Amino acid sequence: QLQLVESGGGLVQPGGSLRLSCAASGFSRPFSASWFRQAPGKELEGVSCISTSGLDTNYAGSVKGRFTISRHSANNTVYLQMNSVKPEDTAVYYCASPAGRIDWLGQYCLDVNRYYNWGQGTQVTVSS
Repeated sequence: QLQLVESGGGLVQPGGSLRLSCAASGFSRPFSASWFRQAPGKELEGVSCISTSGLDTNYAGSVKGRFTISRHSANNTVYLQMNSVKPEDTAVYYCASPAGRIDWLGQYCLDVNRYYNWGQGTQVTVSS
């Protein structure tokens, strides 16, 4: 079973940058993935998603133009580059992947109900 491990969270000042990583533990096949986040007292929110090939991506409106999702095939890792961060980006960020060999969920790629494999989450705090 695919196990996802997130890293890269931390404290960053408004306007700063941070890069999150999502590595597949013990799994060499490329996987489609999404980043979700959950702020205190709020529901889980889809942030960005990427296909197995890396050619298809999608972003939530709140992060479009500031965040970039990418993947590195050599180490089977998905990244989320966060630029121009804002205090409202503060949340626990989770990496997730759907069950089975699904290369791209298309319009459903930010739907939390489509995902089966989840990482443990990494905290991102944006504060001065």
